[in-house]
Amino acid sequence: MGNTTQKSQETEVEEPGQLQQEEDSNFTCEICIEPMLATRKFKNGSLCKHPFCLDCIAKYIEVKVEETTGCIECPGLNCKQLLDPLSCNCIISKTIFEKWCDHLCDSTVLGSESCYCPYQDCSVLVLNECRDKLMKIKCPNCKKSFCFLCKIPWHAGYQCNESRHLRDRNDILVGELIEEKKWTRCYNCGHSVERVSGCRDMKCKYALPPSLTA
Repeated sequence: MGNTTQKSQETEVEEPGQLQQEEDSNFTCEICIEPMLATRKFKNGSLCKHPFCLDCIAKYIEVKVEETTGCIECPGLNCKQLLDPLSCNCIISKTIFEKWCDHLCDSTVLGSESCYCPYQDCSVLVLNECRDKLMKIKCPNCKKSFCFLCKIPWHAGYQCNESRHLRDRNDILVGELIEEKKWTRCYNCGHSVERVSGCRDMKCKYALPPSLTA
């Protein structure tokens, strides 16, 4: 009974080594159906381990890149893992690798909201990778604030539909003061209001009487 238990334990210890030996052994490529040395086996990082030779994967990538594809799936049957560009860099030409990277960048930009920084001394492309609804953001390059919706420098204290009314630096300074003091602006006349005390309900003095609004 003791011998049987010991033999079972020894078998369990040997399994990882056996798997590594199988991985490093010669194989048959599932694309060209040719026997290959273990040194010719493609390794897709740690994502998947299908038996493909380096030449077949290189040709497969070239065809996909020429089809203007950025995210290239492993050619394995029913495998949805993407090929790792860094793992493929050494088996494809520099031109194909650069095209592949360009396609990946394009697909990232098209899949995300984007705009260019409105400041002339910057104009860097900014992506909304978080997919949140953005308004005021700080450019990661020039560190200046601008409105992601309006695509213009930040209109402090003003709504997006009012940004076209900003005329000069004084308007911007007033808006910054409104934002700093956290004043509320009247929806009717646009004047700023600060509640020091009393009731929260206020009536705009410029509002028309009910009889005139009908």
